[in-house]
Parts: sequence; C-alpha cells; structure tokens
Amino acid sequence: LRGAESLMTEGPFPRADLAIDGRIEAWLEDRPAVDAEEAFRSLLCDNRRIDAAAGAATEGPHRSDLSVHHRSKAMPAAQCSTGEQKALLIGIVLANARLLAGERGAPPLLLLDEVAAHLDEARRAALYEEILALGAQAWMTGTDPALFAPLGDRARHLGVDDARVTARAAD
Repeated sequence: LRGAESLMTEGPFPRADLAIDGRIEAWLEDRPAVDAEEAFRSLLCDNRRIDAAAGAATEGPHRSDLSVHHRSKAMPAAQCSTGEQKALLIGIVLANARLLAGERGAPPLLLLDEVAAHLDEARRAALYEEILALGAQAWMTGTDPALFAPLGDRARHLGVDDARVTARAAD
C-alpha cells in the first residue's frame, strides 16, 4: 500500500491514504507479530467447528477491509461524493499501474469499465494522458463513444452492435 501511496500524484485525481483494517491488523498495531500470529492461530483453533459449519474460514485476513481516505479533505472515501470516490479510485488504479510498471519494467494491462462516465472533460483528458504516458494497453468501455473522441487516432475505437465487434472511427 505504501508503494502505491508514494506514486499518487497531485492533480485531477486526489491523493488517498490507504490502510488495511481488520482484527489481525489491529493486533499487529499493539503487540509483537509473533504474539499476533499466536492469537490468530488460537482463534482459528477455537473457530474450527464454526468454520466447518460455514464451509469457510470466518476469521482471517480475507475479512479485512481496505480503508480509503481523501487526503486533502481528511475524509473517509465513504463520505465523499460519488464523483470524488471515482476520482480517488482512478488515482489508486493509476498509482498501482505506475508501481507495477516500475517493478516489472512494463506497464500492466488496464481493464477500465465505464471509466469516463461521470468525469468532467478535464479529468477525462488527464486520465487519457496518464494512460498514454504510462504506455499501458488499456481497454476502456463506455456507452457514449463521444467520451473517447479526445483520444482521436491515439486509440483504437471499437463498437459492439448486434453481438459483433467492429472498428469505429474516432468521433
């Protein structure tokens, strides 16, 4: 998380503070890791019957939550507007893509569903420029082709009509 946070830039996508919140994380904050490990081991043993009945582990790191805060507003993402939440999420995705590109030497493939919807023109332009600067292959879906027109010939535009994928000219 810290790596992604360090790669969030100031600009159209607000910086986010990220944390993992859960029982194990709380234990790790106030006791040595070996004690947290022992507490978790004990919890798993105590819950075996419950877990067997549930068909899954009812406790563990898979029950932890990602906590996101809008840094400049000092506000939990859950209290932000839908547009602010989307901008925060895009910022996190872009930071993670930069982190992966740095670690692997190549940017990841980005699959972004309805990413341009509800973004103003400036944020859409910033998103497109960021993806192009990253050199990432990005598949972006949307129901309004006009939202992707600013990409022009810098992107391949496809449409789906009657279950057929066809090339489209940029609007």
